Amino acid sequence: MNRQIETLYHDGPPSTEKIGEFIQNNRFPLIEPGHVTFVFRGQADEVNLRRWISGLSTAQPMQVLEGTDLWVLRMELPDKSRFEYKFEVVRDGNRDLVLDELNDVQASDPFGSNSVCQGHGYKRPAWTLPDPETRKGSLTGFQMYSEAFESQRDIQVYLPARFRKSRNYPLLVVHDGADYLHYADFQTVLDNLIHRLEIPAMVVAMTQSPDRLVEYTGDQRHARFIGDELLRELNAKLPLIDSNNARGLMGASLGAVASLHTARQYPNRFGQLLLQSGSFAFSDLGKHQKGPIFDPVVRFVNEYRKNPFALAEKIYMSCGVYESLIYENRSLVPLLQAQGMQVKYEEARDAHNWENWRDRLRNGLSWIFPGPLWMVYE
Repeated sequence: MNRQIETLYHDGPPSTEKIGEFIQNNRFPLIEPGHVTFVFRGQADEVNLRRWISGLSTAQPMQVLEGTDLWVLRMELPDKSRFEYKFEVVRDGNRDLVLDELNDVQASDPFGSNSVCQGHGYKRPAWTLPDPETRKGSLTGFQMYSEAFESQRDIQVYLPARFRKSRNYPLLVVHDGADYLHYADFQTVLDNLIHRLEIPAMVVAMTQSPDRLVEYTGDQRHARFIGDELLRELNAKLPLIDSNNARGLMGASLGAVASLHTARQYPNRFGQLLLQSGSFAFSDLGKHQKGPIFDPVVRFVNEYRKNPFALAEKIYMSCGVYESLIYENRSLVPLLQAQGMQVKYEEARDAHNWENWRDRLRNGLSWIFPGPLWMVYE
């Protein structure tokens, strides 16, 4: 049992006043080296911890403490882990997923908010937080017509602080750019890393697909839009370095698939790739188990695995060990390296979420675009 809870029961079942003091004097969940204890307070028929960790049961039952309305669950957790969760509360046959009211640390994604468990030793990187000393870049945008999609597309553009039209800049094209801005503090990260000279001042073009389940799964139209049309439009509007090695593609999950697919269709047009938790589904024998949405992804990845070639100069890849995609990402690394590309691969004790991807941005961006004071981070 957790030490704080043992203290709570030192003189027998605690009073309501003692429970209140216990809640007031502790931070939740209760973190200790190698373990975490979750606490829910309230009347219920059943309470489960719902966590998004691949390879473990999604629902873990919590136990009510004798004589109280406290529900607890203690579990092993490797140090420096981070994951997101909710409580499933059952009352009168109704099941509700709720945030942890005792934990004010939350994370958001396009589907809503989750409570966050930060294991022993985890600390949010300082470079993801606003710094009053940092010069801030700016966001602008434009619309362009895509012949490939026969529709208008909105593009957001990040311009670094002290942007000058008389100077040429590297270019990074980012899939799901609005999500990176909203959920991964992307502008703050760019501002800080550029200000600290860890990456060069660069132009970042951010796209957002209206149908990513189609366009990001190996769609030839999307590759044409990014690799041909958008690149031509950006070169016409902005002072960019005319070099493959000064251009990069980036994305997470299906956005990583879209980045790799575009690079395959336009080899060496983008010399740098940043691929986070790529949904690189493939099959060796029989049919894959990912569902029909992944059929075009499997075709694309299987084709590339059968006939691989160098499609960029440098690639940074990351994946969480608590997500189901870890096998596919690990498998792709040696294949890419065998083609002569420089590949840096990093794993984290986290799952498939935006803050995992946020926490890897410093290593990823400084690998593909090292700045004047570039360092190798352990």
